[in-house]
Amino acid sequence: MKAVRWRLLLPLPLLVFTVLMVWWRGPDWHMVGKSFAFVRWWWVVVAIGLNLLSVVARAACWHTTIKQAMPKPRPGFVLVFSAFCVGLLANVVIPGRVGELARVAVLVRRLPHRRRAWGNLIGSVVAHRLFDLFPVVVLVVWVLFTAGLPRWAETSLGILLGISLGLLVFALFSARTHADGPVLDDLGPVRSLIAHTRAGLGVMRSPTPAAVAAGYQSLGWLCQLLAVWATMRAFEIHQPLSVAGLVLVLMNVATIFPLWPGNVGLLQAAIALPLRPYGVPYGKGFAFGLGLQAIEASVGVGIGLVFLAREGLSLATLREMPREAAAADAGEERRARAGVSG
Repeated sequence: MKAVRWRLLLPLPLLVFTVLMVWWRGPDWHMVGKSFAFVRWWWVVVAIGLNLLSVVARAACWHTTIKQAMPKPRPGFVLVFSAFCVGLLANVVIPGRVGELARVAVLVRRLPHRRRAWGNLIGSVVAHRLFDLFPVVVLVVWVLFTAGLPRWAETSLGILLGISLGLLVFALFSARTHADGPVLDDLGPVRSLIAHTRAGLGVMRSPTPAAVAAGYQSLGWLCQLLAVWATMRAFEIHQPLSVAGLVLVLMNVATIFPLWPGNVGLLQAAIALPLRPYGVPYGKGFAFGLGLQAIEASVGVGIGLVFLAREGLSLATLREMPREAAAADAGEERRARAGVSG
């Protein structure tokens, strides 16, 4: 428990320093407040609805990968959606992308044969994230030709896309070379986990489910793009959809490395500065960044809390879920081995 507290306190000085710098060298706070005073709330409602549709589409993509990743009994869409929303909540309130493991842990609690399910579901998460590559490449190319990108964003995106492409090739190779037969459980804990994880990449071997999953993920990105555009309208920023695409790309670049929850302050600066050439004052762009992040967080936190309660969990247990699931997985493995040896 002390180790968890220390990990949470590590980014605190950096967060305090950033808050002080934003306050001292930040926007005209009078303009920030004025921008919120003239928000058109109908467009905020539209943006929230589009973000919710994006979550549904992305959860459907993950559900598609899970159906190809493991044998029956498989979790239904409602349970997958519940776990996905809990993962969104974890990513908002806890630094370090803990939500990717938290959503797996939620499903593992509900499935038999936890040791097999753990590896299969990790593989499905990897496959689900790799399906982001297709809409991201289209989005980046479109933005480059229509709105342009800051130099720092081009460098970061080049590195990220290169790594993602390498992972995609590796995942395709791992999925293609993986045997179609059942994964043996007498391989040892590490080799068994790797084998089940490779089995979790099964969607990469199936063209039709892969196309369906890619379609769902692309739909999720489209809904998020439209949500950014709707939020721009809410803040009286009348720019074309390509500028919304620029904002969406910069949002994702600014949150690649989550230094603290949401990278608040850093994210707003990354959005507001590139909007200045489009005639958007820095203070108004900063307010728009705050509103955009608040809208996205409200969806993730709101439905995340609902499904966290549905699973009988609490925020206090959220950080420990991956560790508890892994411990339960190890306990099941010991019992299985004891049964075999007996």
